[in-house]
Amino acid sequence: MIFRLNEDMVFPPAELAEPDGLLAVGGDLSVARLLLAYKSGIFPWYSDDTPVLWYAPHERFVLYPNELRVSKSMQKILKQNVFQVTTNRVFANVINACSQVTRTGQDGTWITDDMKEAYIKLHKEGIAHSVEVWQDNELVGGAYGVAVGTVFCGESMFSKVSNASKVALITLCQSKKYQLIDCQVYTEHLESMGARMINREEYMRILNDV
Repeated sequence: MIFRLNEDMVFPPAELAEPDGLLAVGGDLSVARLLLAYKSGIFPWYSDDTPVLWYAPHERFVLYPNELRVSKSMQKILKQNVFQVTTNRVFANVINACSQVTRTGQDGTWITDDMKEAYIKLHKEGIAHSVEVWQDNELVGGAYGVAVGTVFCGESMFSKVSNASKVALITLCQSKKYQLIDCQVYTEHLESMGARMINREEYMRILNDV
């Protein structure tokens, strides 16, 4: 059953989501509602031609920082200091760059103008964060997401040169701020770095361990 939200600041229990994770439709992208959603294991994912859709997957594709796998070639690149890394310096630039990435199997982007505006507000509230990867003073990669306690809910990454997004992910893992990086969508690339599926119960246990 898919629930329709109204102005009340509530979500149905995440375990009632459809098999594909779809839980609810409607509502808004206010700071308060987004924060409640992430604390409840729920996130928005929709496009310009649909209402706001809220998902609570039964399994989560995640990366435990202590399980991160860094290849020997990547270790060499890190030692060479090819890239410079900053955090929360140009959040808007990162989310804009992520929205422009062409992704296999996706027609257009789910990072709509409304989503950008909403997450920039979250950033100003200290809830959403970005990692920026630079090369020769040019922004060449990065990632952004929402921090809920010791869980970093990764929203998107981009890379204009090889390995730049990997550097952003490695930086998040090595920051020692998080028990878990929620990668949301499965990719072979992230699996090769140590990401794996866990069930909702395990995810919620860590999410609530604040």
